[in-house]
This record gives sequence, C-alpha cells and structure tokens, in this order.
Amino acid sequence: MLTDTACRNAKPGERDRKIADSGGLYLLVRKSGVKVWNWKYRFAGKEKRLTIGRYPDVKLGEARRRRDEARSELEEGLDPSTEKRRRKTRSSVDTSFRSVARSWHAQKSKALAERYAGQIMDRLEADVFPLIGADRIDEITPPMTLAVVRRIEERGSHEMAHRVRMHMSDVFVWGIASGLCTQDPAAIIRKALAPTNPQLRPAATKLKTARAVLEKTERLTDIYWATRLASRLLALTAARPGVVRRAERGEFEGLDGASPVWRIPAAKMKLTRERKRDVTFEFVMPLSPEAVATVQAAMATSPSPKWLFPGVGDRRKPISDSTLSGHYLNAGLRGQHVPHGWRSSFSTIMNERAAIEDRERDRQIIDLMLAHVPEGVEAAYNRAAYMPRRRELACAWAAMLMDGFPPPDTLIP
Repeated sequence: MLTDTACRNAKPGERDRKIADSGGLYLLVRKSGVKVWNWKYRFAGKEKRLTIGRYPDVKLGEARRRRDEARSELEEGLDPSTEKRRRKTRSSVDTSFRSVARSWHAQKSKALAERYAGQIMDRLEADVFPLIGADRIDEITPPMTLAVVRRIEERGSHEMAHRVRMHMSDVFVWGIASGLCTQDPAAIIRKALAPTNPQLRPAATKLKTARAVLEKTERLTDIYWATRLASRLLALTAARPGVVRRAERGEFEGLDGASPVWRIPAAKMKLTRERKRDVTFEFVMPLSPEAVATVQAAMATSPSPKWLFPGVGDRRKPISDSTLSGHYLNAGLRGQHVPHGWRSSFSTIMNERAAIEDRERDRQIIDLMLAHVPEGVEAAYNRAAYMPRRRELACAWAAMLMDGFPPPDTLIP
C-alpha cells in the first residue's frame, strides 16, 4: 500500500507508470510529472477506469475515500463513471425545478398551440413554482409534489389538480432524460389525488341566481381591481375566461361609436391548430354599452400598455386563471358557479327567453355568439353573420343582468 511519502517522492520516468495502492486504486505518474489518482473496476463485464483527481490536490486518504464511495455505487448497480458525469452536468446547469420546467416548456411549446402553451406556464407559475420552484429537481420528493396538488384541490379545482400533476410529471421525465434527476415523484402520487368532479362547471341558469352570483363576486372587499372588472366583463360577454383575462387593448374597436366590437384573434379561440393560424377565423364580438363601460374603465386603470387586466404580481402578464377561480370561491360560490359558468348562464337564460318569445332563429344566433360554429361553415360566417341581431341580444342580456348594478368605475378602489 502507498504512503503519502511514497506519493510525494514518486518521480516521473521515460514513460507513464502506475503505482498501486489497494482495491484497484493506483497513482498514475505521467512522464510530464503530473500525478493522477485512478480507480480500476469492472462494470457489465468490461474493465473501466475512474479518474479521481490529481495528487497532491487529492491526498491519499481522500483518494481512498472517493474510491470507497465509487465502490458503493458499483455495488448498487451503478456505473461510477456515469454517475460522475451526471454530477458534473448537474453542477454546471441550474437544476432548480423552475429552470428545468422552463427548458422543458420551451421545447414542448413548439408543438403546442400558443394559447395552450401559455396556459401550461400560467399553471406552473401560479401553483407549482411558489412551492417547489427553487428546489433542486433531484431533491423533490413525492410528498412535496403531493403538497402542490393538495393546495389546488383545497380550492375545489380537482380537474386542475390532475392537469398540474401531469405537467409536473412531464417536467420530471424531461429531467430524467437530461440526466438531472432519477425519478418522477409526480407519477407516484397519481392515485393519491382526489377524483375529478363530475360537475366541472357548475353555473347559475336562472336570471335571478345569475344576478345574485354577480352581486356576490362584486360585494367582496379588498379585491384587486382587475379581478373585479374581468369578472364583470366575463359575465357580460360570456366569453371564455382565458380570452377575457388575456384581453389586449388593441383588440377593442369603435368604443366611442355606435357599433363597438371586440375583435378576438383566431390564435386565442378554441380552434384547431390550423385554424388558429388562419386570420379569417378571428371572432368579432359586438359589445353592449355595459361591456364598453367596463372595458373603458379597465383601459383607464391598467398600467400595462398591452393587457387590459394585468397580473397582481407581474404587470407584464395578464391575471391568471387561478385568480379568477379563486375569486369565485372566496365569494362562497363553490359548487354553484365558476367563471366558465357564465357561458352556460347566457346560453340557458337567453334560449329560454327565445322560446318564450317564439324566436326559434335566435337559438342559432346564441350558439354563434358563444363561438359555437358548426364544422364546415365558412370563416366569414363566424365573423359577420347576424351581427345586428347579435348586438341586440348582447344588449338585452347586459340590460337584464346589470339592472340596478353600479357603474364599473365603482369597482376600482
């Protein structure tokens, strides 16, 4: 066995030479005078060599300790050389869950619709990053991932909890493939989640209860102004929540005229990927006076040059989906009405009205107002069909819903 004195006094020769210690460890003395610790071992039937470090930077005792650690890995069925490369990779890059998730998302989003890709990142930023974003991905445990989804379940969003778990699992799989972690703790907790709620989108389907829902959401105090106004615009337009919260200033036209509209880009609509790229599939929504007043109040208040409803923490982004859903839960509407429920409210109440007034054709127009266009119908139909009647119905809905409610500027502190 070697001693420190023998290591120190080892002189180079005309060729590289090995000085054995024990257990496969040896000191390689190069003819240049450089001394390197190596460990010889066998893995999968092949002889391999692990470089431990230079002498005297790595003393004899330290070299033996590292050899023993490598031998322990070998006994566990791991290749010490591969494990060394993995550790080097981890130390050279940011291995926080947040960083790995962003790398995964950058690659994943290339194959996704822009709207859906944005939703995924919004979910991660709202529900995952605050809890485990700063943690190293290889140190995250199943209980840690379960805590993330439990918090989502606690606000009644069982379907969202399942979606977020799947997103986390995708990130861990990406991390495994990149050599940054060795397990997917989000996959392990799948069966621990609460079952999804069969009534995913409860809604008030009577005018009286719909007005009561709106009153409850607007009665809450200490609520961010953008959340209040977005909720009101959601009720007035029956647009999808994602479209409302990502509304941009430049999408609204003619607000001071007789025919104000909201021109929603095809990329934001619920369409096939091909149609999202087709500008002819933009959706033009006529606005009631009440909706116009809400939009103008938001424009006057928003500090963002782009977003009508900027986020609470980051004004460069719109408010999140969880902001709106959380607002309705805080209003005591769990199991009664969700933000998306306004679409059902509008459809049910206005179709009932059409039946009472014997206006059968209004049913088709109501579907059109919800952007429910039959397959195969031309894009021009989506944009302009029945616009005068659509405007009349939008105004009638707003008048019924908002009768007696204060103007939107009262919702701004």
